[in-house]
Amino acid sequence: MIMPRGQQLLMPVRPAFIAFSVAVVFVLSLLPLGGFVWMPDFLMLVLAFWAMHHPQRMPMSVAFLLGLGVDVQQTALLGQHALAYVLVVYVAQRFSRRMMWFSPVTQALQMLPVFALAHLLQMLIRMMSGGMFPGISIALAPVLEMLLWPIVSAILLAPQRRAPDADSNRPL
Repeated sequence: MIMPRGQQLLMPVRPAFIAFSVAVVFVLSLLPLGGFVWMPDFLMLVLAFWAMHHPQRMPMSVAFLLGLGVDVQQTALLGQHALAYVLVVYVAQRFSRRMMWFSPVTQALQMLPVFALAHLLQMLIRMMSGGMFPGISIALAPVLEMLLWPIVSAILLAPQRRAPDADSNRPL
């Protein structure tokens, strides 16, 4: 594969780093942050990132199990987050080869409909089970996730951008 001009060659990611980053975000998603409907879903963001960058290392079963864990913690309808996470991971894996050619800002713009669809799906499941319409502020969550995508990309790709060893004669 020919790399786009100006893109840095990345070192391979360690599977332990993927597991660590997902575990940290999962634990953070379990914190009670007020339950605002406009809060971005950081776990969905990180799952989508790893599913896009390393589709073979982020199976949909992991997204499903983490979604069930979030459902249990938030006392939501069982399977609501699991279905949304599986949908996001599937779309990110399906389009990963095409999306890797774009910058993180362009990736964020293309992930906006995916995040919006995931939140819409969760809202419809809640409403079909007897919940109330959360209001128009629910549309703010996918926009915030889109804005956070380049930041998350920079943070999660930082360990891969380091040089293997410091050598002033090596161009990489």
